[in-house]
Amino acid sequence: MQTLPTYPDLRGQSVFITGGGSGIGAAITEAFLRQGARVAFCQRSDASEFCDAMQAATGNRPTFFPCDITDIPSLQSTLAAAAAQNGPITVLVNNAANDKRHETLKTDEAFWDWSIAINLKSYFFAAQAVLPGMQAAGGGSIINFTSISYMFGAPGYPVYTTANSGINGMTRTLAREFGPDRIRVNALAPGWVMTQKQKDLWVTPESLAAFVERQCLKDTLAPEDIVGGVLFLASNTSKMMTGQSLVIDGGVVVTG
Repeated sequence: MQTLPTYPDLRGQSVFITGGGSGIGAAITEAFLRQGARVAFCQRSDASEFCDAMQAATGNRPTFFPCDITDIPSLQSTLAAAAAQNGPITVLVNNAANDKRHETLKTDEAFWDWSIAINLKSYFFAAQAVLPGMQAAGGGSIINFTSISYMFGAPGYPVYTTANSGINGMTRTLAREFGPDRIRVNALAPGWVMTQKQKDLWVTPESLAAFVERQCLKDTLAPEDIVGGVLFLASNTSKMMTGQSLVIDGGVVVTG
């Protein structure tokens, strides 16, 4: 973990991260633990060893809840259990996603429903579940992971890019609806981050070289490069920032 700024207001905050035990999510979990937050996360696979490692590394143990985020009642009960243990969730990071490759002409309705359930539907219902607690607490921060893929019409996963575009629309609407409650809702759009999953499934020397060539900054992105933006959006440092999409991609797309 690279050296990150310390945000004193994150100490003791109740944080929940979907998919917080692997890839980018694991780096986010570690970063919040090092800030002194009370961190809970969910994923389908067992994360007991990861929790042990985090306790050893940070002195702060996260709470793991096994959960399939496409099972909305299970997701809702998981968020309720985390709030009961750590206090009302004041930082939600909707991080879990699945960018499985697929072709438009070969996509059936079942795949569409599966992909939307993971990449969009779960985000909405996770936010819905934590909003009342944030209202009662006098504010909070929701961070929805999207992607730059929809910004330049990346081929190879059209349902995924559709969901990512939808996340931005949802983010803006929730930001406006719940801004009077001092609840901030922002999106974070990474570029191609070199998680182990990406390396195992899709990275080739040729594809990586071609993508880095599109970046202004010619270094590859690691999970640790994303967490600073997450901490910033969670902290009161960004207290007047909402309804925005923060891009961390080495300069593939430009905004403004």
